[in-house]
Amino acid sequence: MSDNKHRVTRRQFLNYTLTGVGGFMAAGMLMPMLRFAFDPILRETAGTDMVAVADVKEITTEPKRFDFKVKVKDAWYESEEPRSAWVYKDEKGDIIALSPVCKHLGCTVDWNTDKNNPNHFFCPCHYGLYTKDGTNVPGTPPTAPLDRYEFEVKDGKLYLGKAKPRGEA
Repeated sequence: MSDNKHRVTRRQFLNYTLTGVGGFMAAGMLMPMLRFAFDPILRETAGTDMVAVADVKEITTEPKRFDFKVKVKDAWYESEEPRSAWVYKDEKGDIIALSPVCKHLGCTVDWNTDKNNPNHFFCPCHYGLYTKDGTNVPGTPPTAPLDRYEFEVKDGKLYLGKAKPRGEA
């Protein structure tokens, strides 16, 4: 009589087998989806790669545009992306590195090109104005100040990293 209690019926065996096979198949389908969803979170970031832009001796109190290239990796494709920065020294002698991208529509700003507003950064797309320190002038289209680049000085050279909004830099 005890032999009958421990026997597995054909129906139970098929139920266990099909449940196990179905579970493996479901796991096989879900794993790629989960990896796709969590991969950006788990991926290591490259950090802030600093790029040599200029000699510190070249930097004056007048903003000067420096062009440089940053290596960018997009999946399997690696390329160099051109970037620019407006760099100058303030009254204290501290280096300021500003992004030339207007915060209104992303046009490129220039220094001291508007004859009506000298000593300002000027965006020609919609007549946006920024002061020398990158602060947006009230009453003009830009809604935020110019981004500032992270920077460091090593061996007399200026290295720039990522441009960050004013509160983060």
